[in-house]
Amino acid sequence: MKRHANVTWKGSLVEGSGSLDTQSGALSALPLGFKARFEDESGKTGTNPEELIAGAHAGCFAMQLSHMLAEGGTPADKLDVRADVTLQPAKGGGFEIVGSALSLVGNVPNLDEAKFLEIAEKAKASCPVSKALGAIEITLDARYG
Repeated sequence: MKRHANVTWKGSLVEGSGSLDTQSGALSALPLGFKARFEDESGKTGTNPEELIAGAHAGCFAMQLSHMLAEGGTPADKLDVRADVTLQPAKGGGFEIVGSALSLVGNVPNLDEAKFLEIAEKAKASCPVSKALGAIEITLDARYG
């Protein structure tokens, strides 16, 4: 299986701008720009690679955990997942992504909290996006409720 996204960029990094489209069409003409990536903490001026990685990581983890819970006979009623991807200045110049922090609140009937946390850790380690992000620190803050 292969999936793709296309970006068109015009101009320099600081003054230029771009747009992103995905194969599914779920994201279409999504604006990209320097301000959205490096200056606008509100995230309202467009998207950036870190936000897209965060979305991919949160989605992949939620799907992996949902599968593992259902496979064990305890499907989740609801899983709320957030991923915070950290970009910071790199030694020697430029920037680097250094971490993805997953936050989870799960409601899983008929499963005790200890087992829920154990399965969540396994899902974090086995999620394909977590594996792809192997060069960075990945943390999980999971709560049952």
